[in-house]
Amino acid sequence: MIANKQFSACMLAFLLASGCVSPEVVTTRSVDDGNLSCEDIQAQLVQLEEIKVEAEKGRTASGENIAAAILFWPAVIGNATNAKQAIEAANARNDVLVALAEKKRCRF
Repeated sequence: MIANKQFSACMLAFLLASGCVSPEVVTTRSVDDGNLSCEDIQAQLVQLEEIKVEAEKGRTASGENIAAAILFWPAVIGNATNAKQAIEAANARNDVLVALAEKKRCRF
């Protein structure tokens, strides 16, 4: 009986953890931005797009988010808030990198 409760608690914790999307919230500016090459800038722009795609998962009604809402509704609020912050930070970083690319006359 105790083993069943422990197993159920572990499964519940696993489901809650899998339902949480935690995209990376990037910093807008870095002290090393001036040292970035055009290739570095382009690579970071690609990474930002991947971060935005991951963050959008936290804003959609995916199966994981629905399961989180059923089992632990505050997780949905946390997912949405974190996703919004990640997207806003990625967009701000994107603006910084685009301006830097223009300043360095990068072509891509």
